[in-house]
Amino acid sequence: MKKALITGVTGQDGSYLAEMLLAKGYEVHGVVRRSSSFNSGRLDGVYRDPHEAGVRFFKHYADLSDSSSLFCLIRDVQPDEVYNLAAQSHVRVSFDVPEYTGDVTGLGVIRILEAIRTAGVPTRFYQASSSEMFGASPAPQNEATRFVPQSPYGVAKLYGHWTTVNYREAHNLFACSGILFNHESPRRGENFVTRKISRAVARIQAGIQDKLFMGNLDALRDWGYAPEYVEAMWMMLQQDQPDDYVVATGEAHTPREFCEIAFGHAGLNWENHVEIDPRYYRPTEVNHLLGDATKARVELGWAPKTGFEDLVRLMVDADIRLLEDERSGKLVR
Repeated sequence: MKKALITGVTGQDGSYLAEMLLAKGYEVHGVVRRSSSFNSGRLDGVYRDPHEAGVRFFKHYADLSDSSSLFCLIRDVQPDEVYNLAAQSHVRVSFDVPEYTGDVTGLGVIRILEAIRTAGVPTRFYQASSSEMFGASPAPQNEATRFVPQSPYGVAKLYGHWTTVNYREAHNLFACSGILFNHESPRRGENFVTRKISRAVARIQAGIQDKLFMGNLDALRDWGYAPEYVEAMWMMLQQDQPDDYVVATGEAHTPREFCEIAFGHAGLNWENHVEIDPRYYRPTEVNHLLGDATKARVELGWAPKTGFEDLVRLMVDADIRLLEDERSGKLVR
């Protein structure tokens, strides 16, 4: 039985990846950062009593800012695969907490790689790189495109990306980076723009909210479906040689388009409810991210399956159901 260690397991990607690996027969170890409130709702489908027979999901407390906790965890678990999905991942927030973003999102990568190297565990490592590293580079972007990050988050991700390349070349580690473009789902955090829209649509339709305040409606983003993107992560670690791959749909859309489809799906006119709030603008904007995932398609056999309009509709439907469950008392948040 293979063992996988996932940092950021309570997040959107971590929860989908844990489910997928368990379905493939893995023993999964999830790294959780200590918090004063519960944030493991996305893992409800994988949690079981650890004393039950056959349990293959285990939770561990550690932190990307704490080298010793990472070393001890990797030494004790001896994972076959490590997926680093943990980060301060909100681009706009990274301007407010740049030092924290750099510490966790950037230096956290070198702490994990050093733990793997010094513990001597023959594991395969996946680093969650980001399309935000491309920043101001002309679209479309692929693995050979110049990186021009436009935020502390993008800069921190680029540090982690080049650290992964360096450890692969200098220490002969099996270390890959997936340069993932935006990927969404009903599990996306509520402060990310797509989920912010789908949640607002549900609340406006229910009559408990009237306005949605947005920033730049015209930035172009390549949006895919998160469960399909975690499959690409796994595929990278099954190759004979480690490498880096862009994962994207090859289509770009704007938040304006997202609003049009989302509100229209609920029978609403988005223009009656959406207002611009300059507070949501970034100090430096990334105007056009569009991924060329030819390499992933050819070498991994990966391709997106869920189209943009279907993605928008499934997110709206999920948030409508979630709100109905909350209001009926079926779900306590």
